[in-house]
Amino acid sequence: MPDLESKKSALKITLAIIAMLLLGTCSQPPSVMEQILRSGELRVVTRNLPSAYYLGADGPQGPEFDLAARFAAELGVKLFIYSVPNVADAMRELESRRAHIAAAGLTRGLRLPPQTGFGPPYQQVREHLIFRQGDARPRRLDQTYGGHIEVVAGSAHAATLEQLRVHYANLSWVENPAVETEELLYRLSRREFDYTVADTNEFAIGRAFHPEIRIAFDLSGGKALAWAVDARDPTLLKRVTAFFSSARAEGRLASILDTYYGGTDRFDYIQARVFMEHIETRLPQYRHWFKEAADEVGVDWRLLAAVGYQESHWDPNATSHTGVRGLMMLTEETAQSLNVTNRLDPRASIFGGARYFQWLRSQIPKRILEPDRTWFTLAAYNVGVGHLEDARILTQWHGKNPDSWNDVREHLPLLTQAKWYTRVKRGYARGWEPVRFVENIRGYIDILDWVATDAGPAAQRDSKATLSTSTAAPSQPPANGMLTPRR
Repeated sequence: MPDLESKKSALKITLAIIAMLLLGTCSQPPSVMEQILRSGELRVVTRNLPSAYYLGADGPQGPEFDLAARFAAELGVKLFIYSVPNVADAMRELESRRAHIAAAGLTRGLRLPPQTGFGPPYQQVREHLIFRQGDARPRRLDQTYGGHIEVVAGSAHAATLEQLRVHYANLSWVENPAVETEELLYRLSRREFDYTVADTNEFAIGRAFHPEIRIAFDLSGGKALAWAVDARDPTLLKRVTAFFSSARAEGRLASILDTYYGGTDRFDYIQARVFMEHIETRLPQYRHWFKEAADEVGVDWRLLAAVGYQESHWDPNATSHTGVRGLMMLTEETAQSLNVTNRLDPRASIFGGARYFQWLRSQIPKRILEPDRTWFTLAAYNVGVGHLEDARILTQWHGKNPDSWNDVREHLPLLTQAKWYTRVKRGYARGWEPVRFVENIRGYIDILDWVATDAGPAAQRDSKATLSTSTAAPSQPPANGMLTPRR
């Protein structure tokens, strides 16, 4: 019997040792942050909105994109960012773990899926009742009775109105399930209804495109925007919190927000007084180069000068947040394709911009005649050839002439509407921007025609400067002439 007991005791000790060894070899599953670092990729879901993410002429843009790109760079990983139609879809991507972060203009307080959480607030917004300039401004909600209020269906704005109805029993509104706030601001500017609701950041961008819209009053106090993150463990949330803390302290966050919401000079009414001053003080330094470059590519020099002013106010050191630089605001890729080695050299920038304009013009169908050909080229200079072609397709779908600038300019804004941009190749674009861009340049040309006369023969114009019949183009197209399709 002693031998049997000894054997049992030895067996227990052996099993215990084996168990300890097995436990010792079992490691904890990697944290979310470790998974991101091991894969070398940060996956971010967003929405196609001017306040979040979109494809511009120079590639991806938007405040959420800029922030996500900086965060990925700080982690030392690649950013994989993709868009979904709405907030509900973004939440599903986060819940399924296909995305690590939802950066989609989300308001803190939104119901989140399990094991996800909000990062720190990065922007405070208020909800405004918006009306159109020229109409009577309401001061209280009861002064909207009898008017038509339209908001996005299922939005925080609709929820706010529902809460306010406790105090305003006759308050009524329409919820539209097929639009975003950006489209409602556009429709309001066209007097399709009387009022809508927009957050501070949405109004700031919308006002740039639609100077007619105004804030009547605030519907609610401040709300905070934030990212939603995978919170199965605290590691990612800690890094996100630290990122926003340092970005705020170092001024990077304020710089990004100011880029998109801080100013509207590049879209707003022409500042004629400042322009006239710059004609006297800045243009004389560059006028002869504008003329030489114009002669080289066969355009009126005032056209190139107007483009340069719209892009940089004739500032050779101008630099945008997207990396375009110089008097004609060339991207690095475009400059390389045009053999411009120093974008801050004003002469090189002017000649590079002229050749880029010439190349863009060569991409416009030859059947399109002047002056429309020039307006299309200017639009492509701003938004890219790809988005312009999408707008021409939409114009044709609506039974209008895709070779007429007047028709296409009416349909470019459709590229902000999901029901249209999801049906074309290159997706969302800030379709009002090229329209404003062309209008501003035409205004600058008119003033230059008046105050900056030539001794030489006038280029062919229809009260505006247009291109000559020259069709020569650079042998290699610039890298950003066509946009990369969405992922």
